[in-house]
Amino acid sequence: MPDQPRPHRTAAVIPAAGRGVRLGPGAPKALRALSGTPMLVHAVRAMAASRAVSLVVVVAPPDGAPEVKRLLDAHALPERTDYLVVPGGDTRQESVRLGLDALPDGIDIVLVHDAARPLVPVDTVDAVIEAVRDGAPAVVPALPLADTVKEIEPAPEGEPEPVVATPERARLRAVQTPQGFDHDTLVRAHETVTGDVTDDASMVEQLGLKVVVVPGHEEAFKVTRPLDLVLAEAVLARRRATDGF
Repeated sequence: MPDQPRPHRTAAVIPAAGRGVRLGPGAPKALRALSGTPMLVHAVRAMAASRAVSLVVVVAPPDGAPEVKRLLDAHALPERTDYLVVPGGDTRQESVRLGLDALPDGIDIVLVHDAARPLVPVDTVDAVIEAVRDGAPAVVPALPLADTVKEIEPAPEGEPEPVVATPERARLRAVQTPQGFDHDTLVRAHETVTGDVTDDASMVEQLGLKVVVVPGHEEAFKVTRPLDLVLAEAVLARRRATDGF
């Protein structure tokens, strides 16, 4: 009998060590309640909803790992998905690296997902995984922009900012998460790129490797400001009404 190809093993890393100051004072953003359940739990469930994801690593605030572990233990997650909680670092980049360090041997595909995107649909998660399985070293879900974008010259606070360029909107995309990676590629990126970055895909770009885009979803928005919480509550209410979510 010929050898069967070994299935790809997929893990998700969720950096959740930030404070989320734009949501105002109180608990860290990832622990804010959304319909009575912390956003972090929604985000973990969103990753675990994919049958391909066998492990979720949550990177907690440096002094908050026990609290986050108790939180996840108290909420039901799919039995097929294991999870770990590890302390994070001072920056998102450092926290992702610590999450990577916690992965067991045999993981082929790594998703990196924002805890502040609690409502990403499972179809989007699966599309990212499938694109990595098909050979892409890095994959990002993204949406076309609805607004025209201007590049400006920064000015002192409160002063008008001069426009220097108007990029062609048709070539621009608003990137979401989860971002998906070949495991060894992402590890090499974190070992090689030391400058500040806004996402992990840009680290892979700096290695000279191709990053590809798959369609994102409007419900995978980032909960950053109080108005985003209102929108997220509305999405959950619609899901409960139509899907029994």
